[in-house]
Amino acid sequence: MNGLKIRNARVVDPSQNLDCVRDVFVRDGVFADSAPDSAVEIDAGGLALVPGFVDMHAHLREPGQTSKECVATATAAAAAGGFTSVMAMPNTVPAADSPATVRLINDIIAESAKVRVYQSGCITEGRRGEKLAPIGSLAKLGVKAITDDGSCVQSAELMRNAMVYAKMFGLFVMDHCQEATLTRAGQMHEGEWSVRLGLGGWPAAAEDIIVSRDVILAHYAKCHIHLQHISSALSVDIIRGAKKRGTSVSAEATPHHLSLSDECLAGYDTNYKMCPPLRSRQDVEALIGGVADGTIEVIATDHAPHTDTEKDMAFDAAPFGITGFETAFSVCHGALVRSGRISLMKLVELMSTNPARILGVDAGTLRAGSPADFALVDESAEWVYDSTRSRSSNSPWFGKTLRGKVVRTFVGGKSVFGD
Repeated sequence: MNGLKIRNARVVDPSQNLDCVRDVFVRDGVFADSAPDSAVEIDAGGLALVPGFVDMHAHLREPGQTSKECVATATAAAAAGGFTSVMAMPNTVPAADSPATVRLINDIIAESAKVRVYQSGCITEGRRGEKLAPIGSLAKLGVKAITDDGSCVQSAELMRNAMVYAKMFGLFVMDHCQEATLTRAGQMHEGEWSVRLGLGGWPAAAEDIIVSRDVILAHYAKCHIHLQHISSALSVDIIRGAKKRGTSVSAEATPHHLSLSDECLAGYDTNYKMCPPLRSRQDVEALIGGVADGTIEVIATDHAPHTDTEKDMAFDAAPFGITGFETAFSVCHGALVRSGRISLMKLVELMSTNPARILGVDAGTLRAGSPADFALVDESAEWVYDSTRSRSSNSPWFGKTLRGKVVRTFVGGKSVFGD
């Protein structure tokens, strides 16, 4: 296939401020002003055509944890969710803290990935928070950012040094914000529901403290910092203030933190157990407000697969995390667009245009000359999430009816989902 003609779609592209019905053409894997006569024609009447989603935060689990997920299955699930680019977190086994491991992961990606995958590197060796990883060497191998995601760097000195080196090598820092001494026994958000359920509380302050510390460090280091899976109302306020002061900071929220609250844990279902935990309704409202006003620029899935055996344990023994690729658009469309809080254009900006800009990759746009990475979505389609391309099904939405569906996904003009 050397060309496509997509007819009658509602074209939504924040990078060009487009929201109109028009035809889109693909030639030799990129968007073009026309398509060859031999191009395949697709009638997309009733569908929206959007730039492929870009997920800045996902756990692909390979190498070392392939019982949960592998690059092939993770990227197949990503494609089913409309994602054409994914940033892989470094908490593999071994961790992506050395050139040898990053080379191994790059080889796996080249062989197995169904969509574009970008790798992040560790801030510290083994993600232990004790000694910096060889950041310059990782940068030479193409990592886009450094993070100890899944762990928080507790030392302010170490974090400041990481920012200095990241800036030196043209990287940015992605920050898992969790003050460890406040969360040792934490199983869910500290509040009324943790008391009712008799589960260890995880205070919002554990996030707020590190967010505050690290935006200050980033301000002085003049390094861009990206704050991961923000969940607290006060953190949103801190980020808003830092942006007003001119600090180079961006932040993400997940579909689950934008749509679910701590009340959902009333049944002790471990598929509602995630890190950071689901917060109060007030926190959810603050997150939505932050998304609407631009304080939070990115929606990322934090796709974190676990086996049924792992999740089918007592609540305090089960691991944190849920899958997210296949449900992200549906959940966010319901919580944000159908609810009237933001437009479809804004949702696409959050899931595609902004993360592509922050990552510095040629994605998140339908502009002529850019790679033809896009998705066709049906905003009104109802569907039951009862099967998955992931190796794991640890999702609170599994078995539930959702509305709004990705119908087809293309990477470089080639169909990767929905043939």
